[in-house]
Amino acid sequence: MMHSLATEPPPIYKGIAPPDAAITGRIHHIRGQRVMLDRDLAELYGVETKHLKRQVRRNLGRFPEDFMFEPTAAEWASLRYHFGTSNDEILSERGGSRVLPMAFIEQGVAMLSSVLNSEQAILVNIQIIRVFSRMREVLLSHREILQKLERLEGRLTGHDEEIQAIFDHLTELVSPTEQARKPIGFKPGEA
Repeated sequence: MMHSLATEPPPIYKGIAPPDAAITGRIHHIRGQRVMLDRDLAELYGVETKHLKRQVRRNLGRFPEDFMFEPTAAEWASLRYHFGTSNDEILSERGGSRVLPMAFIEQGVAMLSSVLNSEQAILVNIQIIRVFSRMREVLLSHREILQKLERLEGRLTGHDEEIQAIFDHLTELVSPTEQARKPIGFKPGEA
C-alpha cells in the first residue's frame, strides 16, 4: 500500500535552534566565500569536532571542493589573526592542534545533516541555511543600492560641470572685463 506524503505527520524536532547571532558570528570569509569552520559547526550540532571530521572523511564523495575545503596555513594564520589569537589554542582545549580546520560553504553545511543524521543537526542546518539566505538577500539589496548610488553620482558629476559653467557665465556678467575708455568731460586742450 502506498503512503501519501499528505498523510504523513510532519517531523517534530525536540532540539533548540541556535539564534541567528550565534550563526552569523561564526561565518567567515575565505577565498571570497562565506564559510563555517568544522569546530563551530560541531559546537552548534552538539558533537565533538573529531566526530564531525570523521563523518566527513567517511563520506568525502558528498563534499567536493566547492562544498568543503581545508584552508592553507596562510589562510588559517590570517583567520587566527581575525580571531585575535596568535597561537593554536583556539583549535583545542588541550593547547592546540596541528590539523587545519575544514571550511564548509553553504552547500557543504547543507550536506552535513545527511552524514551526521541527528535531529539536532537537521534543526541547526535549517537555521544555518535560513541565515545564509537572509545574508544573500541583504547583499543583493546592498548591491542594488550601490548601483543606484553610482548612477546618481554619474548624473551629479554632469550637473557639477553644468553648474560650474553657469557660475562662470554669472561671474562674467557681474564683473565684466574693463575696456579702455575715453575720459568723459571737457578738457581745455582738445577743442
